[in-house]
Amino acid sequence: MLAAYNHPLRLSADASRVVVRPFHLAWQANGAEPGRAQRLVRAVLDLDAAETRRQLDLVLADFEARHWQTRRVFETRFDQIRTLLDLDPTDVGEEKRQLIGAYFCHEYSYAAAALMNPSVVPHPDQSGLSPSTLRILMSLRAVGEGHISSVAFREGLISAGCELTLAPEPPFATAADAPDADGIYDLDGPTTVYRHPDSTLSGTVIFPITPAQRNGLEDLRLTLFTHDDGSREYIGTYTAYSGREIQSELMRTRDFRAIDLVPMRGAAARNKGMALFPRKIGGHYMMIGRQDGQNLFLLASDRVDQWEDGDLLLTPAYPWELVQIGNCGPPIELDEGWLLLTHGVGAMRKYAIGAVLLDKDDPSKLLGRTVEPILAAHDQDREGYVPNVVYTCGALRHGDHLFLPYGVADSSVAFAFVPIAELLAKMS
Repeated sequence: MLAAYNHPLRLSADASRVVVRPFHLAWQANGAEPGRAQRLVRAVLDLDAAETRRQLDLVLADFEARHWQTRRVFETRFDQIRTLLDLDPTDVGEEKRQLIGAYFCHEYSYAAAALMNPSVVPHPDQSGLSPSTLRILMSLRAVGEGHISSVAFREGLISAGCELTLAPEPPFATAADAPDADGIYDLDGPTTVYRHPDSTLSGTVIFPITPAQRNGLEDLRLTLFTHDDGSREYIGTYTAYSGREIQSELMRTRDFRAIDLVPMRGAAARNKGMALFPRKIGGHYMMIGRQDGQNLFLLASDRVDQWEDGDLLLTPAYPWELVQIGNCGPPIELDEGWLLLTHGVGAMRKYAIGAVLLDKDDPSKLLGRTVEPILAAHDQDREGYVPNVVYTCGALRHGDHLFLPYGVADSSVAFAFVPIAELLAKMS
């Protein structure tokens, strides 16, 4: 095992982190909409002014102090319902608008069950920093009621000496806005969500939108992709889970204000655990995939959203990975080649993290591989929702170290700094 520095900071599930989410009646009504929604709106419109005020006061007494700009959220939700139901807002007063909006919202504890499987990229804003400091943006898989996964974010700084400082979470979290969510019945998408203009990234949560995603957005692997013209875009791969089926999708954004959620096409997109190289190689987009559930494959495509089955790249070789191997995030470009973190599953379904080095010009060529894991579940890292698991969806290079956030037992997030030279020296 490498002499990695394990940072004392640990992030854990927190049931007190709640957001106001749209309550989509269409998902509960088995196609009976919009009749149910119309009945609910009509019932509120039929209330007299005194009862409307009393009911709204009850709602606000329960929830206004727990959320950010609650009345404004209710107004926005009313506007969405009004558009969906083609309502005439002329005679709807402010209190009725807010009460109708409240009936089409619900409070959700997005990380009550678990917080896990992070990835990390350089933050879009690097202003005002010393040369040895990098502002980072982490994505996190947050698991709440019904074991539904969403995407949360944390911002922070890493600096010389393996220092890590996370920005404080704002007192209120906000759900990314999906204006068209009530009318989406198309499994294919795509769709776009928007971060509220006054919300920080650390306070933003992206929830499932389409039916293909309804049970979770799982294991986002973010990378900062450099296009042929030199422009840069954040592109992440994640697993959309409907409750019965999975498909791989892309998250794409330039600034984390407007964020596109785009299904991928092709045979390879029916699998999970895909990771995109941060630039084209030989004129092609490249991806690491796991088409058979146990080996790693190298995929190439002329389109970033179209992926067919690729060529076998890596098979389990050592006892700690004999059950299966997979990627642990997008490849990281070094002078020596592409550093790809892997996970292996061994006896008693114990997970560990290793690494391989691929040729920079031809990633199908394996240059080196860790015989022993970089990181494995031990001591306190063994206990949790799913014991004996360590897992990451992406690391990044900072100076001479690899900054490695990782999930622990599908329950919490820990952090390590790994000396790159020592890591490469351990490869055979």
